[in-house]
Amino acid sequence: MTKNVTPSVKETAFSCPHCGAYTTQFWHKLYAVSLPKESPTPFIPSKADKERFDRDTEIAQERREVVRGYLERILTGFVSLEYHDNTTYCQTEVYNLHLTKCYNCKQIAVWVYDRLLFPIIKTGVAPNVDLPPDIIRDFEEAREISNASPRGSAALLRLCIQKLCAHLGEKGKNIDEDIGRLVKKGLNPLVQQALDVVRVIGNEAVHPGVIDLNDDRDTAMTLFQLVNSIADQMISHPKTVQNMYEKLPESKRQAIAKRDGKD
Repeated sequence: MTKNVTPSVKETAFSCPHCGAYTTQFWHKLYAVSLPKESPTPFIPSKADKERFDRDTEIAQERREVVRGYLERILTGFVSLEYHDNTTYCQTEVYNLHLTKCYNCKQIAVWVYDRLLFPIIKTGVAPNVDLPPDIIRDFEEAREISNASPRGSAALLRLCIQKLCAHLGEKGKNIDEDIGRLVKKGLNPLVQQALDVVRVIGNEAVHPGVIDLNDDRDTAMTLFQLVNSIADQMISHPKTVQNMYEKLPESKRQAIAKRDGKD
C-alpha cells in the first residue's frame, strides 16, 4: 500500500499532489526579473498562436522543434522549470513563494507561505460514509479549500460538528453542551478534550461556523479527524453492532430478549 503523507512545507518527501506517489520533493526558491518596457506584459500563447506557428514553413526544422516543445509545455497550463545557459543576473528574491518538483512525475507544485496553491487538491481524511449527505457536502468542501483557506475549512468543519450534534438528537446550538450530552450517551471523553484543544467549544461555540482568526492548517486537520471520530463512535459502530445482531438466528435473539426482560 502506498504511504499517504499530506504535502507540507516542513517535509522533503510527501504524497505528490499531481501523481499521488510518496516520494522526494525538491524545493526551489524564486527570483524575479522585471519585464522589459518593450514587452511589459507576460507572453501567454494561445492555441491559435501555435496553429499559426505550425503553418509557418519558413522556420528551420531544428528551431521549429524547440519552439513547438516550448509552446506545448506552456499550453498545458502547468508550471515548469526551464534551464538556460545564458543566465540573467538577478538581485530580487521572491519571499513566501516556493516550488516543489516531484522526483517521480517531475511536475511542479506552487506554494504560497505554507499553503499548497497549485494544483488544487482535496486534503484531510475522506468523510465517514455514514455521515448525513449534507454534512458530507460540507466536509468535502472543507477538504477542497483547506490549503487555500485553512480558516474557512475549519469554519466549515465546526459547522459539520454542529449539524452532526443535531443529527444525533442534540439541540445543535451550543457545541459544548451537545458534546457533553453525547459523552453521557457513550462518546469517548477524549473527543471532548480534543475539541477543547482546538478551541471549538466555550465562547467560540456561540457561532460554530464563523471564521476564527487563530485557526491554522493543523487545526483544520484535527477537526477533520474529530468529525469522523464522532461519526465512527455514535453512528458507524452502533450500526455495525446492530447489523451483526440482526444476523443472529431468531431463536437466539428471543433468548437474549428474554434474558434482558424484553418482550
